[in-house]
Amino acid sequence: MAIANLKALRDENHVTNVRDNTGPYLQKTLREVFDNHPLIGEVQGTGLVAALQFAEDKSTRRRFANENELAWRCRTIGFEEGVIIRSTLGRMIMAPALIAGRSELDELVEKTKRAIDRTAKEAGLL
Repeated sequence: MAIANLKALRDENHVTNVRDNTGPYLQKTLREVFDNHPLIGEVQGTGLVAALQFAEDKSTRRRFANENELAWRCRTIGFEEGVIIRSTLGRMIMAPALIAGRSELDELVEKTKRAIDRTAKEAGLL
């Protein structure tokens, strides 16, 4: 099974598509949506792996004292919104499937934004 998966990744050009198309698209979209968000200090990532770092002060990237609680709450809200995002060390982590297309990535970003907006509202930041 593993060899068949590796062959499919190669033969169907999924890795090339991530490198040339969907990876840069996700990174650009996340930065457009979250660069000025009051809860997010930095968008981190490459390709289809990304993290949204919570920060109380964007310019210094000073982190929230309760960043893990915020991240856990955001993760829980994300589940309610229909998106699986991980929370770790004040970051929201996402890693969609290599076969995800732009429409799936748009849905991921939209649902993640709703989760982060709801978290920010609960924290009194929006």
